[in-house]
Amino acid sequence: MKLDKGTQGPGLVLRRVAMSATAAALSAGAVFGGGLATAAHADSATLTGVVLGVGADETQRVLSWYSSAGTAQVVQVAPASKVVDGRFPANAVTFPATVTANVVNGGYNAHATIDSLKQNTVYSYRVGAEGNWSPTYSFTTQDFNGNNLDFLFFGDPQIGSSGDVAKDGAGWEDTLNVALAANPKAELLVSGGDQVESANTETQWNAFLASDKLRQYPWAATIGNHDVGGKAYEQHFWTPNTDRSAPYYNGSATTRSGGDYWFTYKNILFIDINSNAYASGSDAAHIAYITDVVNKHGAGAKHTVLIYHHAIYSPASHANDADNKVRRQDFPTAFSKLGVDLVLQGHDHSYSRSYVIKNGQKANKDEQPGATEVSKGPGGVIYVTANSASGSKYYDLTAPDTTKDPNYGPDPLNPKSHWANSVENQEHVRTYVRVQVRGNKLVVENLRSGTCAAPNAAVELGQESWCGPDSGATAAQPVGSTVDKVVIHTNEGKAGEDKQAASESDWLQ
Repeated sequence: MKLDKGTQGPGLVLRRVAMSATAAALSAGAVFGGGLATAAHADSATLTGVVLGVGADETQRVLSWYSSAGTAQVVQVAPASKVVDGRFPANAVTFPATVTANVVNGGYNAHATIDSLKQNTVYSYRVGAEGNWSPTYSFTTQDFNGNNLDFLFFGDPQIGSSGDVAKDGAGWEDTLNVALAANPKAELLVSGGDQVESANTETQWNAFLASDKLRQYPWAATIGNHDVGGKAYEQHFWTPNTDRSAPYYNGSATTRSGGDYWFTYKNILFIDINSNAYASGSDAAHIAYITDVVNKHGAGAKHTVLIYHHAIYSPASHANDADNKVRRQDFPTAFSKLGVDLVLQGHDHSYSRSYVIKNGQKANKDEQPGATEVSKGPGGVIYVTANSASGSKYYDLTAPDTTKDPNYGPDPLNPKSHWANSVENQEHVRTYVRVQVRGNKLVVENLRSGTCAAPNAAVELGQESWCGPDSGATAAQPVGSTVDKVVIHTNEGKAGEDKQAASESDWLQ
C-alpha cells in the first residue's frame, strides 16, 4: 500500500538538497517563533494556480501551486493582524514546500502543509521565497470544538464543457461568490469532480482556479472522469492521507491521476475515492480502503461522509451506464454496513436526493417523495447528486427504463422518478449544495446560485431550449432560493464529544 501522508510526494523532491538547511531552521523557527526570511531565496519564478486545500484535520491546510522554476520554495504564514502594509512579521512561521517537475505542460508544481493552526484565527500567507513572493492571501479558522459544521458541495464545474471557457469560468466564479456571500462561515468547499473538461488543458485549469475564494476556503478535491486522463489534476491538488496504489487508478499512474484519500474535520470523517477505477477489482479495493479507514478512524467520528464522482442513483443521462450498474451492485450494502451517513456525488449534471437506502433497498417503503425530514436509522444512507455549479453543461432527467436495468425501475410512489430517489430536479440553472451538521442532524439543502440569465453558458449558447422549473413552464426562481431541503436525523450514538479546546496563548498550537 502506497500511502502519502503530509507533503511527501513522488518525483524530484528538491528540498532534499536545496532545503536541507531550511528544514533545520524551520524546526527552530517553529519552536522559538523565528521565521525563515533568510533561509529560502529564489531567482525570479512565476507562481500561479495557488489553491488552498484540506489537510489531515482542521488544524492543517495544504497549499498547492505551479512554479516556472524548480527552486526552493516555502509557505509563509502569520496572523493577519500582524501583517502590516504587506510586510510579514519577523516571527512569521515558514513551511517548506516539496517542488516537483511537472509531468505535463512544463514547469513545476509545489505543495506544503500548514500545520498546528489555532481555532478562531485569521491567517495571512504567501508562497514562494524571499524576493519572489506570490500575492498575500488569507483564510480564517473557526471553532474546532462542538458538533456544528457548515460545508458546501459543488457539482461538475467542468470548465470548457460548453465550448466557451470564459463563460464557464464566469458561471463558476459567480457560484462561488453567491455561495460564500450567503454562507461566509462555511468551513469547507467539497468537490463532486470534473473541475475541467480536458484533463491537461491549463487554460481550463486557470479559469477554474481564477477565483480568490479558492485561496480563502479549503477545497476538498474529487477526481472526475474529465480530470482523470492526465497528470494535471495531481499537479494542481495535493491531498492528505492519499493511497496511490494501483487499484485506485484506472490505467497507468504515470500518465493518469488517481488515488483515494481521507481526512477528518471536527468530528466528521470524510473519505474521497476515485470512482473512475471500478473494474478489475477496483471497487473491492475501494471498499477495503473505506473499511480500513472507518475501522481506524470511525470510532471518533459522529458522522461519515463519502465523496466520489459517479452518481450510482443517477437521475439523468448516466442512469444506466454500464459502469454505474456495476457500482450499484458493488457499493450500497458495503456502505450501509460501514455506517456511512451521506454520499456526495456528481457526474450527472442534474440534482437528486435519494430516499434512505439500506443495503441497496429503500429502507422504509412508506417514506414519501420529497419528505423534508427523515430518520436514517442504523445502516441507512442518503445519496445526493449535485447539478452543475458553473452552468457549462446540464443533462435532462430520464424516465426509468427497466429494459436497460431491471433493478433500477420507477418509484411506485412517483413513477416518473427512479425508485431510489426521493427528489429529482433539472431547471438548467446553476446550483450548489449546503450541508449543515447540527449534532445528530444533517441538514442538506440544494440552493440556486443563478437564474436563466448570464452567466449560464449552456443556456446562453443555445445548448438548452428551455430554462426554469417544470421544464421551463414556470419562471426561474431567484438566486438563493431552495430547490430541495431535508433534515436527516442520525441518532446512532456515535462519538460526539467535544475535542479539547486549543490553547489561546499562541497563534499556532
